[in-house]
Amino acid sequence: MSETPPASFRTVPRTGVIFVMAEAAKLGYKATDSSWSNLGQGMPETGPLPGGPARRGAVAIDPADQEYAPVAGLMELRSAVAALYNARYRKGLKSQYTAENVSIAGGGRAALTRVVAALGPVNLGHFLPDYTAYEELLDIFHSFASIPILLEPETSYSFSVEALRKEIAGRGLGALLLSNPSNPTGKVIAGTELERWVETARKLDCAVIFDEFYSHYVWNGDGSPVSAARYVEDVDKDPVILLDGLTKNWRYPGWRVSWIVGPKAVIDAVSSAGSFLDGGGSRPLQRAAAELVTEKNAAAEAASLQAAFRAKRDLMRAELTKMDVILDGPGDGTFYCWGSVERLPRPLNTGMGFFKKALEA
Repeated sequence: MSETPPASFRTVPRTGVIFVMAEAAKLGYKATDSSWSNLGQGMPETGPLPGGPARRGAVAIDPADQEYAPVAGLMELRSAVAALYNARYRKGLKSQYTAENVSIAGGGRAALTRVVAALGPVNLGHFLPDYTAYEELLDIFHSFASIPILLEPETSYSFSVEALRKEIAGRGLGALLLSNPSNPTGKVIAGTELERWVETARKLDCAVIFDEFYSHYVWNGDGSPVSAARYVEDVDKDPVILLDGLTKNWRYPGWRVSWIVGPKAVIDAVSSAGSFLDGGGSRPLQRAAAELVTEKNAAAEAASLQAAFRAKRDLMRAELTKMDVILDGPGDGTFYCWGSVERLPRPLNTGMGFFKKALEA
């Protein structure tokens, strides 16, 4: 910060992405300037992609939508999200999601903040490395104990179900937070492995909060979107909470529309937390979003971005390897490359050194 805050306030550091963008802006960065390439922000391109559905270029606003939206979100969008999860992951299963299993929030961080604020006095496990905003967010709340769990590069950042059971039982975890696919390592938990994670959460009564914002960006298997929703037995009893939104998978980050899917009791709690944290999201954009989360539209979005972003991923990994950047693991999900610059010449051999030189370029 440029100035020291008053004694009654603490210095709050910017998260990595916001710091990067602020430093770039000092040197004249603008999103519309083609001489810059924004590699510092986790934001997908927002224009049309080959084979993808038409992009929304305008949103009509009904006079009634000038009012506040319900804190839990418009029933129209909540129902649409529930229908999408049932169509994608729960065909033939007796227990189905309804609108009451969905809460709408104004972006991913707002959704996550609602969930964390609704947690009781439990031990909450989270992994390192994982999404950087987790640490800053968890540091704000003191009703629970935040316990970091280290992931090792030697195992490609894998974490077995056996290790999961030991952590939950040994540390007395009441909740666990993780991104899947993982931001930034690209590790994906899917198939039988993901099914066993959900089973473990159910048996040990540990709430698992899955940040699934990159669930369309999956490069292994048949490319189908990944979600723990497929392995939930009872949508109102299994302690599985899912986070997603339009930001990455639909490539509308500026809309700030996200959702929380989980047991009705959890949705009641997180919606109550939203009443004093953020007050609810944008009503016009929620109404427009309901048209975007249909099964047909979502499938087209997933297919088009997988084709486009796989080529980007392959190019970045190939060129970074040529530069002697060490990439850990295969990067089976997301659009990030997780690696070390330690082999590069000084001052490029540290993260901050590389960043500063990249700004000059």
